[in-house]
Amino acid sequence: MFKPLRRSIVTSLLAAPFAARHAVAQDFPDRPLRFIVGFPPGGPNDLLARLIAPGIGERLGRSIVVENKAGANGEIAASFTAKSTADGGIFMLASNGSTTVAPALNSHIPYDIRTDFTAVAPVGINPMLLVTRPDLPAKSVAELLAFARAHPGKLNGASAGAGGATHLALELFKAMGKLDIVHVPYKGGGPAMADLMASLVDIYFGGLSTALPHVKSGKMRALGQTSLVRSAAAPDIPTIAESGLPGYEAAISYGIFLPPGTPRSLVDRLHAAVDQTIRSPDTSRKFIELGADPQFGSPTEFAAYVADDYAKWARLAKEAGLKAE
Repeated sequence: MFKPLRRSIVTSLLAAPFAARHAVAQDFPDRPLRFIVGFPPGGPNDLLARLIAPGIGERLGRSIVVENKAGANGEIAASFTAKSTADGGIFMLASNGSTTVAPALNSHIPYDIRTDFTAVAPVGINPMLLVTRPDLPAKSVAELLAFARAHPGKLNGASAGAGGATHLALELFKAMGKLDIVHVPYKGGGPAMADLMASLVDIYFGGLSTALPHVKSGKMRALGQTSLVRSAAAPDIPTIAESGLPGYEAAISYGIFLPPGTPRSLVDRLHAAVDQTIRSPDTSRKFIELGADPQFGSPTEFAAYVADDYAKWARLAKEAGLKAE
């Protein structure tokens, strides 16, 4: 199976000087690096990017400019990044809303996250909370499952909009629990939560950072988190997966991507810079304050996670007949 050892050593020695020169030549452009974000300033994508940009720049020895290319739920930024020069000068922070969820619901999106990008590193994960109106009889995930099965079609679940993260969290809950719950789409999370607190709808999957204050004030009840592991921001609230639906996960995840064909040496260096930045205690603390938990993994592991996430939402879209609106 293997070539003779002597020949391998000679070949390696002859190739070493060229490989060393090639490695030195592969460096990030000697100009400010453009860190692309697909949403306006002030949102979670933008806040996370601006939080980690200084640390990444310091570790790469480059200045980094966060550039907002907002529009179409992050798809404009993703299309721009996919078509950019693969020299390390442009990279993107994106959530799975634009990288795996939207393509799973819309076959006309002009990119495939699995082939048109280079996965670099996971950044963080932002779980949602399954919350209910305060007077709903069910006080746990198990009780909600039993109540919904005993009253098919009687419960309604709000979302911040059809095809978005809160809607898909509801549809995954319905599919895995084999439940008949009526979907009620709203134009935004604010109106949805307002009607939940007014007991006009029964359940909602809200962002942890926005729903938790209302839970603490008693205006709504939290039954479970949508991530597989309890968030450090809400350690006393169990996950849905541990409370009756094993394997349930519908969190909003964030990661770093480069254009396709970026040299592996640059991918590895950017990954190391991102990973070291997120592992710093100060950055981790600020993540938790934003309602996000730091995530870690190699480029290969992150690419596998992205592919699995896409497959999950594509399967759900097909089974539930979901399409982007």
